[in-house]
Amino acid sequence: MSPSPAHVVAVDCFWKPQVRPADFLLACGDGNNRLTELQWSSWGPTSAVARGLDVVNDCQPYCAAGKFHSYPVTVRLDRPATWKKHPELQRFTRMQLTYTDSRPAHTEREVTYKLWD
Repeated sequence: MSPSPAHVVAVDCFWKPQVRPADFLLACGDGNNRLTELQWSSWGPTSAVARGLDVVNDCQPYCAAGKFHSYPVTVRLDRPATWKKHPELQRFTRMQLTYTDSRPAHTEREVTYKLWD
C-alpha cells in the first residue's frame, strides 16, 4: 500500500516507507531477523498494532549454518515524528515486540527497537 499524507509510515532499512507491511526486516545487515505474516489490527496517527511471527536465525554453530525459528509476537509501532528524508511524512520511531509464547534464547519477553530515521 502506498503511503498518503494522512498516514504515518514505517520506514524499513532500505528507506522505503510502508503502511501495514506484511513483513519487516529487522536485521538489515545479514537478514537473520525478520517479522513475517503481519496482520494489522490497527494503524492510526499515533500507533499501530499487529500480530505475526519473528523469524530468527539461531546462528548455531554460526549464522551461515544456523536454522531459522519462528516466534509469535505482538508488534506495536508508536512515537510518530517527522521523517527527515521526506518532511511531508510522519514515521513511527519506535517498535515494541512482545513474545506471546516462546522466544529466542537470551531475549526478554518485551523488546524495544528504535526505528530508522
